[in-house]
Amino acid sequence: MPESTVAIAGFGAIGATVAERLDRGIEGLSLVAVSARDPEAARARMAHRLARPVPVVPLPELAERARIVVECAPAAVFRDVAEPAVRRGRIFLPLSVGALLDHLDLVELARTTGAHILPPTGALLGLDAVRAAAEGTIRSVTMETRKPPAGLAGAPHLVARGIDLSGLAEPLLVFDGTAREGARGFPANVNVAAALALAGIGPDRTRLRIWADPTVTRNTHRIEVEAEEASFTMTIANVPSAENPRTGRLTALSVVAALRRLTAPFSVGT
Repeated sequence: MPESTVAIAGFGAIGATVAERLDRGIEGLSLVAVSARDPEAARARMAHRLARPVPVVPLPELAERARIVVECAPAAVFRDVAEPAVRRGRIFLPLSVGALLDHLDLVELARTTGAHILPPTGALLGLDAVRAAAEGTIRSVTMETRKPPAGLAGAPHLVARGIDLSGLAEPLLVFDGTAREGARGFPANVNVAAALALAGIGPDRTRLRIWADPTVTRNTHRIEVEAEEASFTMTIANVPSAENPRTGRLTALSVVAALRRLTAPFSVGT
C-alpha cells in the first residue's frame, strides 16, 4: 500500500506527541511537515524527539505537502490551516472543533472539492453512540465539565467577567449555556462540547455547564443523552497534559487512533 502523507499544524503537547507516534511508524502513513509558532524551538524539539525530523513550514503550506492535515493549533489560526486543506480536497482532522462552529462554510466547500473534515473524538467518549442516536430522535444532550482551576485560567469568558480562580477553595460554576456559547468563551477548553454538539443535536440545543473545581485533579466530562431509542450517561476523567493542563493526555492518542483508522484494513465502531 502506498503511504499517505501527514502534516501537523501546531507542535505543542498534542502535535509533538502525534508526530512522535508517526515517527515511530504507523502503517500506511508518513509525517512530511509540521508548523509551529516558534519554528526554531520546533526544530530543536524535533531533534530530540524524532528520529527523522521534517521541515517546519508556514500554515498554508501544510496542505501543499500532505494528503492529511492535522490541526492542533490555537483556535485563532484555525482558518489559516483549514481553508487551504479543504480547498485542496485534503483529509482534514481538526481538534479546534469549537472554531469549526464559526467556519461551517468549509463543510459546503468540502462538498465541491472532495475534502473530508473528520474531527477526532478527542478527550471524550461515546460519540459513536450519540451519532447513532442522532439517526433517530434525540430529545436532549447535556454535558457537565469539571476542571482544576489552572486548566481554565485565561479563558475569554472568565477574563470578560473578571472571574479570578486563584485561591479557589470550593467548586465554582463558571458557565451555564449552550455548547456554541461555551466554545466561544472557552476556546482552549471545551472543544469536546463542540464535537458532542456536531455529533448530536447541534451547538444551540446542546447544553453545557463548566465548573472550576479545586477538588479534582483530572479534566472530567459527564454527558447525559435522552433519545427515543436509548437514554445513556457517560463519564470520563482525563489526566491533564503535563505540558498543557487545558488539554488531556488522551486527546493526542485520539488523533493517533483516528489516523491509524484511515489506513487500517479493519476497524471497530461506527
